[in-house]
Amino acid sequence: MNHLKVALLQLAPTGTLAGNFAKGIDACKTAKSMGADIALFAEMWSNGYNIYGRPVDEWTNEAISSESDFVKGFGKLAKELNMAIGITYLEKCITGPKNSITLFDRNGNRMIDYAKVHTCDFDVERNLTPGDDFYVTDLNTEKGNIKVGAMICYDREFPESARILMLDGAELILVPNACPMEINRLSQ
Repeated sequence: MNHLKVALLQLAPTGTLAGNFAKGIDACKTAKSMGADIALFAEMWSNGYNIYGRPVDEWTNEAISSESDFVKGFGKLAKELNMAIGITYLEKCITGPKNSITLFDRNGNRMIDYAKVHTCDFDVERNLTPGDDFYVTDLNTEKGNIKVGAMICYDREFPESARILMLDGAELILVPNACPMEINRLSQ
């Protein structure tokens, strides 16, 4: 396989779902123009990971369906651009919102729907419903096929997350993240 290019879209959120959708579309188009094969959004892009310092019911009301126009719109864009897109969002769920990613292939097909398994029980994320498994898929890119898995932020703190994905054949693990660049991360 030739070198695969992954665009890490670390963008400042706009404060609205519609604004993040529009800004995300522009970022994907720019990534494609720069030769990206996959565009990956930062953790919980739909609301800019804006869950701290706010009442729980306020941010849980911002949760969206995995079948929403926001998510499906990035699937359509993936097909239009002939580029895989990993879109992240606060997912509406009957048991409470989830921190999720949907990966679309370059034909706009939904390849992975994954929710963060290891939520941070010591903080506001304790109000999220954790996912229940890790997934690997065959992702077709212009550079060839690659086995791709996903985990989100805190999942990476547990070696078993990557081990499970590796044992399932993952050659590439997408890890959207929204951690602030504080002293501990900067020193790493």
